[in-house]
Amino acid sequence: MFVSRSQAETQPGEAPVRRLYRILVRDLVLKCLIGIHAHELLAPQRVRINVDMSVLEQAGPLSDDIANVVSYEDVIDGIKVMLAEGHINLVETLAEKIAELCLTDERVETARIRVEKLDVYAEAASVGIEIERGRQ
Repeated sequence: MFVSRSQAETQPGEAPVRRLYRILVRDLVLKCLIGIHAHELLAPQRVRINVDMSVLEQAGPLSDDIANVVSYEDVIDGIKVMLAEGHINLVETLAEKIAELCLTDERVETARIRVEKLDVYAEAASVGIEIERGRQ
């Protein structure tokens, strides 16, 4: 007999415990056209992207099936498609678009996105933004 993980952690009369896990994409470095300055309109520059998603764990027994989890491969492919679509003015805009991409999967509760430009200032390793978005 299989008992769901959420059932196993609750007592009779209690609401099931919501279990979350995290999907991470760390230090994804890609080239893209981003920025508001004239030189940024002409040449791609490196950005580093970090994604941290809190995902609602499925109810029921654990299964070894990719269909039952949020795929980091889909997130990375989606980001690559987004960057190939053309110029983006602001790192803030890119971060928002990535958060929207992550939240298209109903299992994703929150998405924390960091976007950094790597080659803007010789004196700084990077400049960028971090946002966190969730379901309303």
